Amino acid sequence: MPEKKYHCPVEVTLDAIGGKWKCVILWWLSQGTYRFSDLQRSIPGITQKVLTERLRELEADGLIYRHVYPEKPPRVEYSLTPDGESIKPITDLMCAWGKARQPEYPFAYRS
Repeated sequence: MPEKKYHCPVEVTLDAIGGKWKCVILWWLSQGTYRFSDLQRSIPGITQKVLTERLRELEADGLIYRHVYPEKPPRVEYSLTPDGESIKPITDLMCAWGKARQPEYPFAYRS
């Protein structure tokens, strides 16, 4: 398979974190480790299928860890890798911009 060619560094970033949900998932994970069900509750509107797909993509891109505990029933937790942590300044800026743009909006986040 030929290596993907980019014409701008922004394309590389968007390839990794673009789309409707990836930045949102990364922002929540920047707040701490989450189980699947906690992420799904924190992100209203995302379906189980889409959340699963985006988590797999982020894991394949090396941005998140998926840790499966050998328990019954199995417990799975997600957290940021060092590469995922390096995106935190981007999501923090996006968060600040969103709050400045909608200062009166009651965002439902912990922080």
